[in-house]
Amino acid sequence: MTDLSQPPVAARRPHSFTHHGITLTDDYAWLRDPGYPEVTDKQVLDYLEQENRYFEAAMAPHKALTDTLFAEMKGRIKEDDQSVPQKDGDYIYWRAFEIGAQYRKWYRKPVAGGPDQLILDETALAQGHDYFRLGAMSVSPDGRYLAYAIDTNGSERFEARIKDLLNGEILPEIIPDTLSSLVWTSDSKGLLYGIANDNWRTDNTRLHWLGQSVTSDVELFHEDDEGFRVSVGLTSSEKWIVIATGDHVTTEAWLIPADNPLADPILVAPRQPGREYDVDEHEGTLYIRTNDAHPNFRLVTASLDAPDQWTQVIAPDDHFYLTDFTLFQRFYVTEGRQDGLDQIELRDYATHTPKRIPFPEASYCAGLDDNPEYDVTKLRIGYESMVTPDTIYDYHLDDGRLEELKVQAIPSGYDASRYTTERLMIPARDGTAIPVSIVYPKELPRDSSAPLHLYGYGAYGLAMEPGFSTGRLSLLDRGMVFALAHIRGGDDLGQQWYLDGKLDKRTNTFTDFVDVAKGLIDLGYTAAGKIGISGGSAGGELMGAVINSDPDLWGAVVAHVPFVDVLNTMLDETLPLTPGEWPEWGNPITDKAAFETILGYDPYNNVTAQAYPPLMVTAGLNDPRVTYWEPAKWVAKLRANKTDDNILLLKTNMGAGHGGKSGRFESLHETAEEFAFLLWQLGVVEA
Repeated sequence: MTDLSQPPVAARRPHSFTHHGITLTDDYAWLRDPGYPEVTDKQVLDYLEQENRYFEAAMAPHKALTDTLFAEMKGRIKEDDQSVPQKDGDYIYWRAFEIGAQYRKWYRKPVAGGPDQLILDETALAQGHDYFRLGAMSVSPDGRYLAYAIDTNGSERFEARIKDLLNGEILPEIIPDTLSSLVWTSDSKGLLYGIANDNWRTDNTRLHWLGQSVTSDVELFHEDDEGFRVSVGLTSSEKWIVIATGDHVTTEAWLIPADNPLADPILVAPRQPGREYDVDEHEGTLYIRTNDAHPNFRLVTASLDAPDQWTQVIAPDDHFYLTDFTLFQRFYVTEGRQDGLDQIELRDYATHTPKRIPFPEASYCAGLDDNPEYDVTKLRIGYESMVTPDTIYDYHLDDGRLEELKVQAIPSGYDASRYTTERLMIPARDGTAIPVSIVYPKELPRDSSAPLHLYGYGAYGLAMEPGFSTGRLSLLDRGMVFALAHIRGGDDLGQQWYLDGKLDKRTNTFTDFVDVAKGLIDLGYTAAGKIGISGGSAGGELMGAVINSDPDLWGAVVAHVPFVDVLNTMLDETLPLTPGEWPEWGNPITDKAAFETILGYDPYNNVTAQAYPPLMVTAGLNDPRVTYWEPAKWVAKLRANKTDDNILLLKTNMGAGHGGKSGRFESLHETAEEFAFLLWQLGVVEA
C-alpha cells in the first residue's frame, strides 16, 4: 500500500550548461532517456511507475466519485450514435458507433440503391492494441479503393494501407511512418502522401502507384528548411493537387495536375518571411487567402499563367478576421470572425457580394461541416453554443432556409433553460479587454461563494470556441461556474490577437489569464482559492506560468501534457519539433533576447520555494509533441522545492501519446478522473 505522506522523490543529479554567458542547472535532466524515442532506461521507467502508483493510491479514495462522474458522462452519450449521411459522388457515406463500442464503423451505400457497405471497422483494427487512432482516410475518385492510416501506440507515426472496396481485400503494399493526408490522383491509380523523417518532420511529398512496391515510390517534392513542414491536399474542383510547405509564419504552395502528378509543379508564389497564404482554384482562376497586407488576411485572385500576380477581391478588415474560404462550382463561401463571433458568408464569383447566414444566439460556434461535392444546392453547417448542443443543418441556397438535420442526443436528458451563458469583457492590466465565455446554473448566487473552473490555451493562433460539452454539465450541476478565457496568443479576436501573445509578447498570455481570474472574482462569480484551472500542451505551459506567479488564486490545477520545459526544448535543435517552433517562441540558441525572455517565464526554470496549489499532471510516454520528461522533470522539481502539503500527482500513460488514451470511453474516464480531482480539491460535495 502506497503511503501518501511519502511521495516519490526523483534523484537529483547536478547538470549545468551555459548559453549567452548565463549558466543554468538542471538536476533532473537524467529523466530524458538518451535512447528516446525508445524509453528503456530502468531508472526512468521505475520513477514513472512509482509516480503512477502514487497517483492511483491518491485517487483510490475518490473512486466512487470518479465512477459517478463517468456514469453521468457516459449517460449523456448516445451509444449507438451515427453521423448525418452525406452524398459524395455515387455513394452516400456515414459513420456510426455501436452500443458499447469504443470506436466507429464507416459505411456507405449507392445513391442508386443497394445494401449498406461496411468500408472500415475501427473496432476490428483496434483489436489487440492498447491505443488506436485513425488518421487520414480517402476514397479514390472511382469509388473502388479506400486509403487509410492508423496509429497503434500514440507516436503519431501512421501506417497507411489500401483496401479494395469491391472485394474487401487489403492490398499488399503498406506505407509506414506517414504523417499527412492521403490524396488520390484523378485516375485512382496513384496515391500521394508524406512520411515523417527521423525528426518527426514531414519534409516530402511522395507518389505511390497501386500494385507497385513502396520502395519504388517517387519523391515529388522535398523541403530542405528544417523548420518547414510539408502537406498535401486537393483543390475543391479536384483538378489540382496542392503541395504546401511552411512554418508558423511563412508558407509556400505548389500546384500539380491531379491527372498528371509527374508534371512539373507550378509555384504559386515564392516564400517571403512572414507571409502566409493558402490557395484554391475555380475555372482556371486561383483564389488565395493571405496576410500580406494585414494580419486579418484578405482574399485575392490570380491566373494560372501568372499565379504570383494578385488582384484583391475581399479587402482586409480590422474587425473581420478571414479564417477560411471554400470554393464551389457556382459560388464560394468565406468563414471568419466578426469581433470574435463566427460568421459564414456566401459570395458569387461575379460581384463577390456577401450574403451572411444569420444565427440566433449572441455567442456561438458555427462553420461549414461536411461538404464533399463541388456542385451543390445546399450547404452542410455545424452550430453549437455553451448551452446549445451540437446541431447539424442543411442551408438551402434557394430560399436561405436552415433545415435542422440532427441535434446532439443526450439520453439522460438536458434542459438548456437551467443554464445561463454570457460573454464578458474583462480588462487586462494593460487595459486590453479580454473576452470571456461563461456558463453557469441559472440560479447561481453572485456572492463569491461558487467554485469556478477556468480554462485557457493561448498559443499558435488557435481560438478557443465557446462550444457545448456534455462532460461540463457534471461541474455545472454541482453548482460550479465554467469560464473560457479568450486570452492573447490565440486568434480569437484576429491575427493581431495571436501576434500579441507570442515571442517577446508571450507573457501577455499568462497575465491575461490571471487578470481574467481576478476580474471574475471582482464580479462576484467566485473567490480566490475557489478557482480550478486546466490546460493542455501549450495550455499546460500556461498552467505552469500562473502557478509560479499567482499560486494563491488557484484551488486546484490540472496540467495535461504540459509544455513546461520551454527553454531546454528550444535550445535542443535535435528534438523533432524544435526548429519549427522557433517562429512561435523564439530561437534562444542564436538570440540572447529570446533566451532571456523564455528564461523569464519558463515554468520549469522558475519553480521556486513557495506554496503551490494542488496539482494533477499528465504525460504520455510516446508523446512526440511534449516529450514525457517535461512533465516528469517539472513534477520532480516541484516536489523538491514547494513548501506546502498540497497534493501533487503525475500520471504517465505508458502506451499513449499527446492526446491521452484512445477510445471514446477510455478518454471519458480520464476526464472523469480530472473532474474528480478538481471537485475533491475544491471541496465540492462528492456526489
